[in-house]
Amino acid sequence: MYIKEVLESLSPNERRVLPYLKEHIKTIEEKSGLDETSVLRALSFLSNKKIVKTREKIQKIIDPDVNGVLYKKKGLPERQLLNLLAEKKSLSLEEARKQSKLSENEFKAALGALKKKALINISNNKIMLEAKPEEISKKSLEELFLESLPLELENLKDEQKFAFENLKNRKNIILLEEKKEISIEITDLGKEILSQDLGKQAELIEKLTPEIIKNESWKGKKFRRYDILSSLPKISGGKRHFVNQAIDYAREVWTEMGFQEMPGNLIVSGFWNFDALFTPQDHPAREIHDTFFINKESKLPDKKIVQVVKQAHEKGVEGSKGWQYEWQEKEAKKTLLRTHTTCLSAQTLAKLRNLKDKRGKYFAIGANFRNETIDWKHGFELLQTDGIVIDENANFRHLLGYLTEFAKKMGFKKLRFRPHYFPYTEPSVEGDIWNEERKQWLEVFAAGIFRPEVTAPLLGKPIPVLAWGPGFGRMLMSLFNIKDIRDLYKNDLTQLREIKFLMK
Repeated sequence: MYIKEVLESLSPNERRVLPYLKEHIKTIEEKSGLDETSVLRALSFLSNKKIVKTREKIQKIIDPDVNGVLYKKKGLPERQLLNLLAEKKSLSLEEARKQSKLSENEFKAALGALKKKALINISNNKIMLEAKPEEISKKSLEELFLESLPLELENLKDEQKFAFENLKNRKNIILLEEKKEISIEITDLGKEILSQDLGKQAELIEKLTPEIIKNESWKGKKFRRYDILSSLPKISGGKRHFVNQAIDYAREVWTEMGFQEMPGNLIVSGFWNFDALFTPQDHPAREIHDTFFINKESKLPDKKIVQVVKQAHEKGVEGSKGWQYEWQEKEAKKTLLRTHTTCLSAQTLAKLRNLKDKRGKYFAIGANFRNETIDWKHGFELLQTDGIVIDENANFRHLLGYLTEFAKKMGFKKLRFRPHYFPYTEPSVEGDIWNEERKQWLEVFAAGIFRPEVTAPLLGKPIPVLAWGPGFGRMLMSLFNIKDIRDLYKNDLTQLREIKFLMK
């Protein structure tokens, strides 16, 4: 009688899984035609019915991370530098950095790795090859380890453990992930169930529908027994992403403080992103290793504005000397993904140029893009909130007041300010908030008063303009106790269900 009741309680998915219980989970998925979640849920119900026993084994698997995938193709930074030195024998540090085409962090890592193995010598800012031909051609333990991935952590040999320790502290080369391995054991009851004719159970009615009632096809048939004791999966209602919730809240904060939002595009010209903000055309930020450029030429704004910006760069304004170089229009026409929302501030100031009343408070929140080395607090996409206050009577104390008020409204009580330098503000300041998770200060505020070389060309005269551009993504890390800024973009369902926006 009990076996009969169990048979009558089997769901369609349980019946589809039953014939393949001796197979691996992936094989069960393929043969049953069910996805992984449905298979695991069916096994859970079968376990509740004592038909099977499931055991879960957690394996720690080492896989290549973002940079690791790249280095498997191109070679580790030290291999790239070693191959260059094998050809050149000796190079200055600057030339080696340029010719190797490595980022600053990669170049430093390569130097350290080669020097540690006594393959190079550095003297008087020159790198000299010390390696023998056989040492150059022989693959390092790290290279062999990277090529052999994925590997299980507990099965590593001594040489692999050594390579793992050397690579795990380097940026995004290897990734240690936990993977679950589920084994299935069929119980005596399960064997008895499998010996029965499961086809008869397919005739059981799953649910009562209007059609069944209407055509009376339910007559003479049995309904499947419902299992009211098994736990059901939690149902999570849909909601907005916590980042979007925070952005909307920040909009409300700025609006309540009397600010108006500045619209703008993600793709801008070098003129608005750099030149209008008095960033010299030879500044490192304007190089391809810092900025994402698009192979298209942009149109420049009104010639009057272009001319006065050019003059500010070449000769200065209001008694300043400028940068003392020949400004090139072709550099300003370059098209790029904006590196900061401050370019919107420059465009907004230009719109006020012909107005008699040049006052206002404006803000922006949006994505920006930089060619950064990715780590826990850096990404190639970054969120920023920009703000400007245009007022003849504005001063530095007002600036600190606005920043402090915004930080408090966003839930940050512990903050500090430090003097700093930016090409387009003077005086300038950096602001930090305390990250309790990391137990360290996290730089988020970059602010100052726009220099006359910015305001005079754009507004027509050097009116004081308070300006700031906090790193909004870093603020969210502290707000939601997120350890890694990349988690803002992962869309991990477990994380999204757990995180709650508590500011409102």
